[in-house]
Amino acid sequence: MTAISKRGAGLRSVATLVCGALAAGGLAAAGVTALEPGEAEASSHREAPLISGTPQYDNTDVYAFVSPDKPDTTTIIANWIPFEEPAGGPNFFTFAEDAQYDIHIDNNGDAQGELLFRYTFKTQTKNKKTFLYNTGPVESLDDPDLNVTQTYDLELLKLKNQHVQSRTKIADDVPVAPSNVGKASMPDYAGLRKQAVHELAGGSTTFAGQADDPFFLDLRVFDLLYGGNLSEVGNDTLKGYNVNSIALQVPTKMIQESADQPVVGIWSTTQRKNAQGHFTQVSRLGNPLVNEVVNPIEDKDTFNASAPWDDAQFLDNVTNPELPKLIEAIYKIPAPKEPRNDLVDVFLKGVPDLNQPPHVTPSEMLRLNTSIEPAAEPKRLGVLDGDNAGFPNGRRLTDDVIDASLQVVEGELLGQKNDLGDAVDKNDKEFEKAFPYVALPTEGSRGPLAKGTSGGNDVRNQIGDALQPAGSSEDNMTLIAASAGAGAAGILLIGAGLMWWRRMRGRAY
Repeated sequence: MTAISKRGAGLRSVATLVCGALAAGGLAAAGVTALEPGEAEASSHREAPLISGTPQYDNTDVYAFVSPDKPDTTTIIANWIPFEEPAGGPNFFTFAEDAQYDIHIDNNGDAQGELLFRYTFKTQTKNKKTFLYNTGPVESLDDPDLNVTQTYDLELLKLKNQHVQSRTKIADDVPVAPSNVGKASMPDYAGLRKQAVHELAGGSTTFAGQADDPFFLDLRVFDLLYGGNLSEVGNDTLKGYNVNSIALQVPTKMIQESADQPVVGIWSTTQRKNAQGHFTQVSRLGNPLVNEVVNPIEDKDTFNASAPWDDAQFLDNVTNPELPKLIEAIYKIPAPKEPRNDLVDVFLKGVPDLNQPPHVTPSEMLRLNTSIEPAAEPKRLGVLDGDNAGFPNGRRLTDDVIDASLQVVEGELLGQKNDLGDAVDKNDKEFEKAFPYVALPTEGSRGPLAKGTSGGNDVRNQIGDALQPAGSSEDNMTLIAASAGAGAAGILLIGAGLMWWRRMRGRAY
């Protein structure tokens, strides 16, 4: 299948529109159908009113796939903090210290997690007398010039009926890869990332840090479905933005119920500590775009705070999705007949004979058959194009979930064949061949150097010398001298401002 229909220019445009719009809506709808009790997932960027105001706690996407270079392991990637502007300093992007970032595994299809991997973070600042994230070029994660650092602990909780049976700390004080400030500050960012990849006992590997946002799609569907005339399509909205990623690679046998039952359900959640010191779930995510496009505004915050075993309350949003109706109203493309039980079967239970566990309880989560070997040449449409190692059997980084979901939402499984898509077929950056697989984050110092300058580092080395974290009296005098110079300039500016204000007092506006 191609991303755009080949039945004429008009239909191609409509296909593109629908693909983007429906892909978003369709996938979302599909994802919602999977919702049921437990700790569900809601996906995407700024999808609900409350969480959009607290990006540190906002899940953006979840990926789960059999590791292509280590097929006896499974890799799970969960992302947070949408739309990270690479140059967004001086306060760059950190995980929240008052949050629990959780990855849930349901290995028997009962819509409840049997395993929970919990990440908690701590922040350290070497020198609080500077505004700088780094005070010189950073060559390692323990470089004294990396002023703001984070570490994390990782726990494994084993559960039964959501009651903790055991709790084991499997990693302690692991360093986080920092935000990519720029080429002058971090000349070898790839080396810094490599230092943040941490091997665990038993054959597992973990990583936390900044990455390029791997989700590729045209999100301008929200401008009246691509402008109401298909004038806005084919642009990767997330190009150039970063996210904070957690990646975990574990031996597959560790998360399977058994070799005979290899299907696992996966979702992520964020719990935030409230004023009473208790943790409350504020975000969740499994299939992409569920809460963003499928749920109406009145349900979005409730969905983020609820669990898979309670998601039957959102079922009508999936079986009677809003988006196909909007597409039909604007572009006259007939919406498939309701109720959409096809979406329930695929996205809430798993595809029969592929990733549907026996005696499954319908619930919203990614479902991955861990016995399916990785594809030698992955196809972006996954199962729809005969590649059973791809979406909706888990989700690989390269899977075009927008196009695949759009086609399903528009009736592909009901005999309404279509080749819809949003004309964004791949990520703007190449993914890595080995763990953690996500692409390196875009650096804050994008673009060419100013005319007449070179790439020398004399100035940045001087800054590092002037702002030492140790806090000795000599170091402090250097900092005070610099501050005094800035203060003198400030006094001159204030004086000029007062003179201007006196002259302007008589004006009427």
